[in-house]
Amino acid sequence: MIDKNVVENIVSEWLNGKDYFLTDLIITPDNRIVVEIDHKDGVWIDDCVELSRFIEDHLDRDEQDFELEVGSAGIGQPFKVLRQYENHIGDTVEVAPKSGRKYVGTLTEVNAEGFTIEVEQKVKHEGEKRPRTEIVSMTFRYDDVRSVKYVIQF
Repeated sequence: MIDKNVVENIVSEWLNGKDYFLTDLIITPDNRIVVEIDHKDGVWIDDCVELSRFIEDHLDRDEQDFELEVGSAGIGQPFKVLRQYENHIGDTVEVAPKSGRKYVGTLTEVNAEGFTIEVEQKVKHEGEKRPRTEIVSMTFRYDDVRSVKYVIQF
């Protein structure tokens, strides 16, 4: 099986000096290599092709045969790395906590431990007949969520 660290180093070399970043790298036992990259402004197909060729130039098919797939993290896919969260501050995201219902709100803050979103919720204050809609901040730890995704709005 191809060593994941070897491929990661090759990808890191290509990424050096670029605004792209690695979001996922999978190598299956049958040497299928899947590389996912992302960029704040989206991923260009030409750059995926360039990275694919760069990886192929640095691996020896005579030594080990492999299948290679290079692509983007994909819009609407769950975030996998901190930089994806950072790139989407101010955007609408969908949060699926492990504990229950999903929330849709604006990603407002990100740090190494977790993130904060602002959501609209109906809140009933004491002495009022009806609840009113207010903006409420909700903070989550990364370990406490199943997924977080960018919400495409039309």
